[in-house]
Amino acid sequence: MRGTLSGVAVLAIDTSAAVAVSLCDDDGALLAARRVDSQREHAELLAPMVRDVLAEAGLAPADLVAVVAGTGPAPFTGLRAGLVTARMIALAREVPLHGVSALDALAAQVLLADDAASASRGAVPADDAASGGDLAGAGRASEVLVVTDARRREVYAARFRVADGDVVAVAGPFVDKPDVVAERAAGAVVVGAGAALYPEVFPEARGPLVPDPAVLARLAITRASRGADQPAEPLYLRRPDVTPAAGRKRATA
Repeated sequence: MRGTLSGVAVLAIDTSAAVAVSLCDDDGALLAARRVDSQREHAELLAPMVRDVLAEAGLAPADLVAVVAGTGPAPFTGLRAGLVTARMIALAREVPLHGVSALDALAAQVLLADDAASASRGAVPADDAASGGDLAGAGRASEVLVVTDARRREVYAARFRVADGDVVAVAGPFVDKPDVVAERAAGAVVVGAGAALYPEVFPEARGPLVPDPAVLARLAITRASRGADQPAEPLYLRRPDVTPAAGRKRATA
């Protein structure tokens, strides 16, 4: 959805890795955040977390000027819960809904680390490895390979660089075996929970491990200010396990 953001607060929701919610002002400064490292109960957790971040910031739903949804990639159920919740809040408040990939957010946490650090204040951080890790050295990287867990002994990945103050993919996103993805790692800093799962394949991997929803919000704010289209459509990268039958087979010839 197009449109600039101006007003009070931007709510970001991401369920691609954990269940995470953040609230930022319209300059991208963090007001409040919550994260639960769970692969289940997304629907049950999200509403109370949204309520909590609003209460901590002393704001009400009427103060929201936009909602940002993490678009994945991730397995169907958890990702869908976050996207549906974000869409319903945006519809109820009649505010724009913007979609940002978790891969983009992880790349920005490294490549735009200095900007993100200067925008953060009053944060409720997760552990260092999850929220930032070794960003001081990684922030000077020219390219980053983001690797997240796709399960089934596969990973989601994309390679990024900075262009005009934003992160852009120079390869991917795609889903493949870890050793195949590792062939694209030369010259790049490797980050993400998918890389951490396979240290024998990605021995130089470092944090961050999971996307920070506050970074999703900052990317959405920047992109909206430039008039970029940010559809909140899920990024699955894999065909569903179950598909409708093509048609009934005749019992007789």
